[in-house]
Amino acid sequence: MVGTFIVADFAFSYMLNDLRGLGDCGINQNYLEIREIVLHFGARQQSYSGAFMRSEQTMLELIIGTAKNDDRVRAVMLNGSRANPDAPRDIFQDFDIVYFVTDVDSFTRDHTWIDIFGERMILQMPDAMGDAPEVIDTFGYLMQFMDGNRIDLTLYPVAKISALEKDSLSVSLLDKDRLLPPFAPPSDSDYLPKPPTAQQFADCCNEFWWVSAYVAKGLWRQEITYAKGTLEEYVRPQVMKMLTWYVGIQTDFSVSPGKMGKYLKNVLAPELWALLEKTYADADYERSWDALFVICELFHLTAHEVAAQFDFEYPRGDDERVSAHLRHVRSLPKDAAAMY
Repeated sequence: MVGTFIVADFAFSYMLNDLRGLGDCGINQNYLEIREIVLHFGARQQSYSGAFMRSEQTMLELIIGTAKNDDRVRAVMLNGSRANPDAPRDIFQDFDIVYFVTDVDSFTRDHTWIDIFGERMILQMPDAMGDAPEVIDTFGYLMQFMDGNRIDLTLYPVAKISALEKDSLSVSLLDKDRLLPPFAPPSDSDYLPKPPTAQQFADCCNEFWWVSAYVAKGLWRQEITYAKGTLEEYVRPQVMKMLTWYVGIQTDFSVSPGKMGKYLKNVLAPELWALLEKTYADADYERSWDALFVICELFHLTAHEVAAQFDFEYPRGDDERVSAHLRHVRSLPKDAAAMY
């Protein structure tokens, strides 16, 4: 049955016993971290037209077992949302994995070794795209499998492990030689927003009001792709940045809005979330104009709050002049010979 979930109560005990069996290979002994990961998602399986989605327990067993049986792999680390005990769990979560290896080139000379992970829908190798570098330090395999699972696997040279950047969402799954530093219990502390400086706030405001006029120009010319592209590529990032700071002051910068603001609905007041939703218009010109003015309103409201919190100067004059210009451009006839 498509859409059927099967939950195995023995998921954690089975996984834990397997991990204990790897103890001689230096498996990380902090079972509580592994327990949090496994119990959050259990051994769920999703049926897809008769083909079952492998459970988290099965995937971790495969990832660790493959590393255990290959002498070139000396350690394994889990990153990302599956390492985050507070992240929402669902069937689309990736397995962000790092294999610390003795020789990256020995893996990349023949990519068929990754077939062990399962039948793939599609593969991307970002480090092999474009002009490949002469010297490969790390190498990534992004694997989407036919059963719905996905592994983002990075090969990282053991020789450079001392240069590994700190990541608060890190769990050691295997460490044959005690190479990995001790990890604190995983958390999203490295991903929390930080208060803006006065310069960052001023730059954000300036960029927002500057590029807003580009959107108006595109809408007046009825160049919808230009107008939409400008709004999404230049205007919206400034709004999302301001919303991140706004959420920060509401939560003492203790809550992450998520990548691209995916958790904003959970932390914004309903009226602000409703405004944000209205900034996503279709290709209709009038609705696109409406969305532009809503996004300006949303920026105005939240930027004032951020400015007040940190005693920053809000560029009121830019806001007023550009807003007036946007209203004027919207009212211009299509055959206007002069702007003013």
